[in-house]
Amino acid sequence: MKKALVSCVLLLFAVSIFTGCAAQAMSPYTPVTGLWYTEVQGPYAVTSNVTQSPKMGSGTVESYLGLVARGDISIDTIAKEAGITEIHYVDYETMSILGLYAEVTVKVYGE
Repeated sequence: MKKALVSCVLLLFAVSIFTGCAAQAMSPYTPVTGLWYTEVQGPYAVTSNVTQSPKMGSGTVESYLGLVARGDISIDTIAKEAGITEIHYVDYETMSILGLYAEVTVKVYGE
């Protein structure tokens, strides 16, 4: 019984350490993170061209255990792939589950 309790405490400690790595490393602009689950959306950048945007492009990066990350969320790449020449605004979404998996999506709007 005592071994099971110690194992459980060590597992929770390990999960809390990984949560900090995956969530914070993936999204430095997320205002809050949850220990078990995070899903946050918000604005990243706004220009003076804020109007109805006919085009939208997005890019996503993913992190596994805070150890491996892959993807491209550069605004320039997203805009070029979507055919956007004039950027109006940029939003982001982040999601993290137990620090085991984290995802950041950047959305670029413009014409």
